[in-house]
Amino acid sequence: MKALTLLTIFLLVAFSTASKSLARNIDLSTVPDRQTVQLTIYNSEDLTFVRETRTVTFKEGNNPLQFSWANTLIDPTSVEITFKTRPDGLALVDTTFPHDKPKMLYWNVQSDFDGEATIQISYFTSGISWSSDYVCISDTDEREMSFEGFVRVLNSSGEDYEAAQIRLVVGTINLVEKIAQLAQITISQAEELREQESAKFGILRKQAALSVMVRRGRAVAAAPAPKKVIKEGLSEYFIYTIEGTETIPNGWSKRMRSFEGQTVPFRIQYRYRPAEYGDRLVRLYLLTNNEDSKLGTTPLPDGVVRVFRDNGRDGLSFLATQSIKYIPIGDKIELNLGPDPNVIFELIKLKAHRDNIWMQVRGGNVFRRVGQPGVQIDVRSTVAGWDDHSTQSQRIRNYSAKDIEVQVRRAWPGHVRFRSSLPAVKRHDFQTVQFTTKVDAGEKQDNLFEVVTLQGRNQKQNNVTIEATRITG
Repeated sequence: MKALTLLTIFLLVAFSTASKSLARNIDLSTVPDRQTVQLTIYNSEDLTFVRETRTVTFKEGNNPLQFSWANTLIDPTSVEITFKTRPDGLALVDTTFPHDKPKMLYWNVQSDFDGEATIQISYFTSGISWSSDYVCISDTDEREMSFEGFVRVLNSSGEDYEAAQIRLVVGTINLVEKIAQLAQITISQAEELREQESAKFGILRKQAALSVMVRRGRAVAAAPAPKKVIKEGLSEYFIYTIEGTETIPNGWSKRMRSFEGQTVPFRIQYRYRPAEYGDRLVRLYLLTNNEDSKLGTTPLPDGVVRVFRDNGRDGLSFLATQSIKYIPIGDKIELNLGPDPNVIFELIKLKAHRDNIWMQVRGGNVFRRVGQPGVQIDVRSTVAGWDDHSTQSQRIRNYSAKDIEVQVRRAWPGHVRFRSSLPAVKRHDFQTVQFTTKVDAGEKQDNLFEVVTLQGRNQKQNNVTIEATRITG
């Protein structure tokens, strides 16, 4: 073992012969193998909480035990030891850091008996991370898809972890929450966890490591096949527990299936949103992380989605690759497939004019509207305000074999009046207008509207108002 070396300096020769593995940096004894090891990986701060158990043979009296973290990313300030069996007969006397042996510490354990006992060591380490990826395969008619999730764990910590139970923290949690407690929390403890706070990160990790020692550990069973992921609720975040155990050597990564949905329903929508997708019409697959979509049992972690479509010829057509953010239960999943060559979107300016012009007369504070009877305008007058009118068409040509739904969302800054007879027109926000329309297969549709922008002294506010009226080209 590179990172951990546990020993009893005064073990009997008979016990030493029976041990399975030798300590590499110790001149006196043998070390027992790990019995169980559990990794709780928290990506956001590059932290992993490690908890392992070993069986050690003690003699009556003082027993020095050694812990080494050479060539690893273990945080030595977080290392703790506790006694899982026969705790009444064992006591930790002190912890020392020898000057002649850096990256090492000694525990002096007082024992009231001769015999074996199980100890548990916990600590934080860096260098272990995990990532998610998803594979979506649409059917030929683009009505349902298979939705598979995978988790990949990468170990660059400097330590090999054999037969480890792996738990993954999904979602964003604050450092004021005790990370170590995530290693054993249950749903009933979630409310209590949210109320716990700490101001300093160093104190946080120390206290968390200490508090976790008093909680009941769970032994790791042999790994069944295939692997499954157990999800445990924890307010705004979840813990994924990979069923069974996995061996992840240092410098290696391992990919495991997270979940699988065979018939996930979705719908298609075309969108024109310059602020989000640029000046183009894009096609999207829309689904929801809920039970109606055959999902919704857990949030979905950040990851990369690869989207394919059954081409009906015993093959797959690649559609898109997209990164997604953390998706809580009930939130929408939007997969952007990019422009569709079968659907053409055009913005056409049909006509423009200017009216409601106001002049500032003779350089003073007198204003007159052009066209009013008796208003005299001379060369010393200046334009003070006017209204710009622009009649436009958003033309959609659907050359595909399916009826499509198109949503248009555009923003107009300033004091704007949006006039149209389009169906389902609404304000998305104070400067943005949105409407949705359907275009039949093989058809063309012109969506007419007029934008009136009030300029100069005519501008009284900074928002869009919607006026229902018929617009002609």
